[in-house]
Amino acid sequence: MRRLLTALALVAAVLAGGCSIVRYSFSGTSIEPDVKTVTINYFDYKALKVNPTLSNDITEALKDKFRKMTNLEQVEMDGDLEVSGEVTGYEVRASAVTADEVAAQNRLTVTCKLRFVNRKYPEDNVEQSFSAYSDYDSTNPLDAVEATLCEEIVEKLVEDMFNACVAQW
Repeated sequence: MRRLLTALALVAAVLAGGCSIVRYSFSGTSIEPDVKTVTINYFDYKALKVNPTLSNDITEALKDKFRKMTNLEQVEMDGDLEVSGEVTGYEVRASAVTADEVAAQNRLTVTCKLRFVNRKYPEDNVEQSFSAYSDYDSTNPLDAVEATLCEEIVEKLVEDMFNACVAQW
């Protein structure tokens, strides 16, 4: 009996020694327990074609995503995690052409460059570009569908950027 208890204690010690503690949540994030704060900076707008609300929409959507999906406190500066970036592309191109060589559908594409800094675990830092798009019927002028398209695109971009930062997928 003593040998069995000793063997179990040894196995438990070996298993415990090889484990590290990582905070996991149902949201799919993996954030170390000593990471408590995040700073999300305003995304600058550097695309040639202007959309006056897009930078703010992306910034606020990222803040909302972190608020809903993590327990991190959002701070104005010097967070354990820092998210920054810029909108680098905003363009419309034909995505489907008819037999008469006329655009049947157009595609609005938004590109962002993301910089993610983890001050406590720099090996998790990310610098990457993300693009998302939405197609629309070319009979509609962009002005008529732009708000809806941008809403869809921002949702896709924020999901991808959030996952790159804290889901480590």
